[in-house]
Amino acid sequence: MRSAISILLLATLAIAGCDKRSGAGSQANETIPAANAAAPDAAAADKGKLDRSHKGEAAPDIAFFAPDGKKTSLAAFKGKPVLLNLWATWCAPCKAEMPTLDTLAGQKGDTLKVVALSQDSAKARPEFDSYTAGFRHLKFWLDPDTAFSLTLNVNLPTTILYDSAGKEVWRVSGDMDWTGAKAAALLAEAR
Repeated sequence: MRSAISILLLATLAIAGCDKRSGAGSQANETIPAANAAAPDAAAADKGKLDRSHKGEAAPDIAFFAPDGKKTSLAAFKGKPVLLNLWATWCAPCKAEMPTLDTLAGQKGDTLKVVALSQDSAKARPEFDSYTAGFRHLKFWLDPDTAFSLTLNVNLPTTILYDSAGKEVWRVSGDMDWTGAKAAALLAEAR
């Protein structure tokens, strides 16, 4: 009996240790405070952190599934700017920004392709469909291997703007109001 209790105690400690932070940005669903949050209101509206350190890098050549179930890649959008949003159904900040991404997709129409790429398994489709039932513009794009998150080594949500040549312009880590003034200024850089 004592050995069983000891094993359970050790297992509990080992599992609890997995959730400890190893440094900034170690949690997949962590949001990062805004770099320029001057007031509490600004921090609440736009929590994303802007990163331009990858500017000019080519979009990764990673296959993912389009809404019709066929494989595609970002190269399929060459000639048009793409706003790639990496998210997951278990990520609360990801889901919080979805309504603004849907509105943005409707506002931009054909001038900017908004791709909300799920980093979930295919089992997430029903949850996406129930959550987005009122959305009119976002579709279910799927990366079941989480290849984008792992290759780019990013937390969720992360949103990346690629120009019409398939080169990165900037990325935002954390959730953002994609219909707000900060986002509008950033999206004006889409070419």
